Amino acid sequence: MAKFVLAGKTDCPHFAKAELLADKLQKCLPNFRIHKIAILPDQWKGWLEDICKRNGWKHERSPLVWRELVYQGGGGMLLGGFSDFMEHCQDYYNITSDMPSELMLSVAAENHETRMDLIVEEQHRAGLIKPLHIWICSALHPTCCFLIPHLLSAEVFPHNSAISLHLLHLEREEELEELKMVTEDLDLPLLHQVTIHTDLTEAFKEADVIVMLEESCSEEEKKKEFITKTYKEYGQLIDTRADKDVKVIVSGDSFVNLRCSLLLENARSINGSQFVAMAAHLGNEARATIAKKLEVTTADVTDVIVWGNISGSFYIDLQRAQVFNYKGAIRGPASFSKPALKILHSRKWIETDLQDSVRRQRAAVVSKTCRTAAMTDASGILSVLRAWNGDCGAEIFSLGVVCKDDYNLPDGVVLSVPVTFKDGKWSVLFDVTVGDELKEKLQRFTRELQQEKELAEDEESHS
Repeated sequence: MAKFVLAGKTDCPHFAKAELLADKLQKCLPNFRIHKIAILPDQWKGWLEDICKRNGWKHERSPLVWRELVYQGGGGMLLGGFSDFMEHCQDYYNITSDMPSELMLSVAAENHETRMDLIVEEQHRAGLIKPLHIWICSALHPTCCFLIPHLLSAEVFPHNSAISLHLLHLEREEELEELKMVTEDLDLPLLHQVTIHTDLTEAFKEADVIVMLEESCSEEEKKKEFITKTYKEYGQLIDTRADKDVKVIVSGDSFVNLRCSLLLENARSINGSQFVAMAAHLGNEARATIAKKLEVTTADVTDVIVWGNISGSFYIDLQRAQVFNYKGAIRGPASFSKPALKILHSRKWIETDLQDSVRRQRAAVVSKTCRTAAMTDASGILSVLRAWNGDCGAEIFSLGVVCKDDYNLPDGVVLSVPVTFKDGKWSVLFDVTVGDELKEKLQRFTRELQQEKELAEDEESHS
């Protein structure tokens, strides 16, 4: 099969003549295929330079013709301009063109007019679509690859018919462009448009949802200083550019509570309840540890609570945890569950072994892979977004949220606490027991977070 690509300026007479010659060949030859690319005159030079650079070609005028090597692989074989194309058609197919100049000019004018009409129509159609704008910051983080295929779905955003995805990463433009192409190739039903951003010129503009993945910093000892400066700027940009009902999710391993706190403090016109920090990876690791001990699956363990500093000191609380499908003396249907505390009889295991196991497991994952557990983080983000945009019943989530005198904690601290979602909003769960021991832990976690923040601001002021 012969497949040719014909590209040219919409107002170019030779492009028009080459088009008609290609149409003639396609009618006469059953295996001849032609793909046409019409470029506006003011965009032609840039487009031509880009295509020639990518393929190692040299060509200066309209039109440009090349042959795709359909069964041989590779990027294609350059034929050249109109004269080269016509000569090739004469030599191989004994077909030529005898179009008079007046007709060439007429067809070129018609091509240009048709293209302009199509652009106006596309702009009008685009104007009728009101897409949801989702921004992913640090888009080249491994979590993003697991997140995107499931993020743009009616399951996560049941009330939206179109999504514009914005990928922000402050370096590595070529890799970001590749991620854009892969995303477009996925053919996701809700995807309206993908745009990439390598600077903050347009950052968070019209954002409805922002997912902040782990920031990279080449010098680990300067990471806190880097995060403080960067997230203050992010917060200010969100404040001035994002939609006032924006939902912001902060994920990762490093300074998660601090990053969330810096964002909401610098986005003063946006309600602090619209910023949350992910603790799902800790809860999932706790559930997996319990499941292994009880010989059930991780999915059989629910409603584990994580209190505290997600990236620092935290406490795994099982007071509301339930276990399904446990092979004990009393069994029931699939919907039957038992409280975890009634099955796990060893207080030492709960208070020491479980807590240490979760910390060791998380440290091992980070140390071994030099990155967060991307699949776990993506799964957690999707679960929170589904609950935030839909109905998740009475399911308990552990999230880093701004505490407003909750549990007698200082106002404004971002601490991981149990929450539930209803009608597109989360609320702190107060139907839990907070005894003296847990109160003391919460006060300690709060002091740690306050010191972390003070140290970060002190490092920034001395930089």
